[in-house]
Amino acid sequence: MPPIDKSRLPSRHVTEGPSRAPHRSYYYAMGISEAEIHQPFVGVATCWNEAAPCNIALNRQAQAVKMGVKEAHGTPREFTTITVTDGIAMGHEGMRSSLASREAIADTVELTMRGHCYDALVGLAGCDKSLPGMMMAMVRLNVPSVFIYGGSILPGRHEGRDVTVQDVFEAVGQNQAGNMSEEALIALEKVACPSAGACGGQFTANTMACVSEAIGLALPNSSGAPAPYESRDQYCEASGRKVMELIEKNIRARDIVTRKALENAARVVACTGGSTNAGLHLPAIAHEAGIDFDLFDVCDIFRDTPYFVDLKPGGKYVAKDLYEVGGVPVVMKELKKAGLIHEDCMTATGRTIGEEIDMVTREADGRVIYPSAAPITPTGGVVGLKGNLAPDGAIVKVAGMEKEQQVFTGPARVFECEEDAFEAVKARSYREGEVIVIRNEGPAGGPGMREMLATTAALSGQGMGKKVALITDGRFSGATRGFCVGHVGPEAAHGGPIALLRDGDVITINAITGELSVALSDEELAARKAAWAGPKDTIYASGALWKYARLVGSTRKGAVTHPGGAQEKHVYMDL
Repeated sequence: MPPIDKSRLPSRHVTEGPSRAPHRSYYYAMGISEAEIHQPFVGVATCWNEAAPCNIALNRQAQAVKMGVKEAHGTPREFTTITVTDGIAMGHEGMRSSLASREAIADTVELTMRGHCYDALVGLAGCDKSLPGMMMAMVRLNVPSVFIYGGSILPGRHEGRDVTVQDVFEAVGQNQAGNMSEEALIALEKVACPSAGACGGQFTANTMACVSEAIGLALPNSSGAPAPYESRDQYCEASGRKVMELIEKNIRARDIVTRKALENAARVVACTGGSTNAGLHLPAIAHEAGIDFDLFDVCDIFRDTPYFVDLKPGGKYVAKDLYEVGGVPVVMKELKKAGLIHEDCMTATGRTIGEEIDMVTREADGRVIYPSAAPITPTGGVVGLKGNLAPDGAIVKVAGMEKEQQVFTGPARVFECEEDAFEAVKARSYREGEVIVIRNEGPAGGPGMREMLATTAALSGQGMGKKVALITDGRFSGATRGFCVGHVGPEAAHGGPIALLRDGDVITINAITGELSVALSDEELAARKAAWAGPKDTIYASGALWKYARLVGSTRKGAVTHPGGAQEKHVYMDL
């Protein structure tokens, strides 16, 4: 590739001209040659840490990215940011840090890029909030960008079958119900997670990995190979070379992330039975670009997208199986056959998504990926709900549920936090037919919008996953199954109707018609609102979570903490 003119690139501020001699001296101190100083600088950002297996392989993959950048005559500058890993944060106070970490990742990547004037970004992430956080940073900065998923974990093997961490969470419920011994639980926990990589089902990490390809920020099929596969390094090298091409052609993140691209991504979430958290993260990514695309827009797409990829938790297979039958490119090929893809969207390859799909030779295998013309169900695996209990919407995953299981009416059993609900489930002090309500767990009220996998998995482990329903202004893990409604908005802390519920109020959830309502008149709801004592107090009176609770907006718009692209007054790349 010919040398790239740096006269209009951000790195000129730290490398060019006599006044930048002190800056260059620092680069010489790190062993960078004169020629490398005058090449484009590419930030190689990873969420590497020793917190969990989803992050542990990112450092190795970053070295391959750097090789690709160097081969294309760029100068890579590696840096890291944080990750809070949901699997370890789950079920206790640590989960309050999870969603807030998405904002911290985007913020710290932005600050590093701005502070050091890097010209482009290759971002590597492996966990639920690090994937959207990294993509949000790319769109916020609007630099030439390529995203790389760190890869999924391999499935464990236990008693002749594949298992994932979801099985362990549900086994805890079986143990509490007296249906599994502690010895059997320990035997399962030791084999469920046998390698580096993110949770193997179509949980949040793999859902957002599919999004990265569908939206165009990642190279085709780059999200598929499990983390231990050395073939991932080839995608990493290719991504490093590709970002240099994007600099040369001045193709930036917002040239890729458009309204149509977001709609393509939502299609892939729906047809794979992906995580409900995509309803939170897609609006947040859109917000960075100044695109109005909220939970209702996401759910409109979910409503008319067939569900045809049979992945856990609702189905049978894991990410490794999807990769082996052709991955996201084959899924998108099936969506194209159904007329559900905007083909003119630009991708990180420099080609349109339609051109990329036209190069896919493999077909749906009929086992993991069904033909879109003969789907598992005719509508998406994730459904949006609305009604007098959720004026700002709610979301539920129905992948793997029969039609008759998608309607539920029952009396409310109200809990003021997840811990109270979990204790009740553990003690089995609830009744079949109830709607368990967990409130004060929204982005501001929690604070942090915790996931409820420990509670839902315990219900499933007790065999009660389809005999009760659960609603919350918090979130659910992508590993959740059963009739579990999350993202109820407005949240309790903002005075939403969920804050006004009492034990015994009759709640109806109808995923077929998209209804979430309570059998109370407008007058009764207004009277309860007038008597409402205000938000539940929390113990977070200072620090990062205090700050987050005061900045965070509504779940419907992605639970974001700043005004976004619509209000910006400059473009970083053009300063």
